[in-house]
Amino acid sequence: MNFTNKELIIFDLDGTLIDSVPDLALSVNHTLKSINRDVFPEDIIRTWVGNGAATLVKRALSGSSNINEDIDDKLFEKALDIFLKFYSNNLTVSTILYDGVKETLENLQNNNYRLAIVTNKPYDFIEPILECLELSDLFEYYIGGDSLEVKKPNPMPLLHVCEKLNVSVENSLMIGDSKNDIIAANEANMDSIALSYGYNYDEDISTYKPNIVFDNFADINKVL
Repeated sequence: MNFTNKELIIFDLDGTLIDSVPDLALSVNHTLKSINRDVFPEDIIRTWVGNGAATLVKRALSGSSNINEDIDDKLFEKALDIFLKFYSNNLTVSTILYDGVKETLENLQNNNYRLAIVTNKPYDFIEPILECLELSDLFEYYIGGDSLEVKKPNPMPLLHVCEKLNVSVENSLMIGDSKNDIIAANEANMDSIALSYGYNYDEDISTYKPNIVFDNFADINKVL
């Protein structure tokens, strides 16, 4: 399959372009220590990532991907504040680009594709991460999980980007690693590419019916 009509490519961030789990785990465990809670191994925290900071903190307080609905509101607000402050100062301590990301993005830009990011990560963290990883010049637009009233898997963020950049859904493509990305694309009637290596809660991403699944980011070059 080749996507011959695409103008705009929308990317997820965490689990797609970057592996941010080491720094998220560091921040989660700092938060838990600060409120005298037990910490968790990085591989456990990895399964909690993908739905934004508030959900990550609630999962940490629950000690599970299944959120405890009885979490005290004041405790949650305190924990979220600790997490956000610590993470904002530790965004790229151990965060890395996945193999082939920068070269592939540069290739796409050189071939006149317009590149954007739709992530569930808070908006204020996006630019500092892109700058530290030398990606900021590659994207003309990005929104975070708190930029609109809803976030992925709701399709509105994808539709918002299309409208903002004046590109039709038909001429746009979503690329992501989790069901949130593919569900959002499907609901928006947008074509999608799924990446198998990210944070999809140990589920097979093909279950959500993306157009294509790739194991390596650079494989995107084969169809664009």
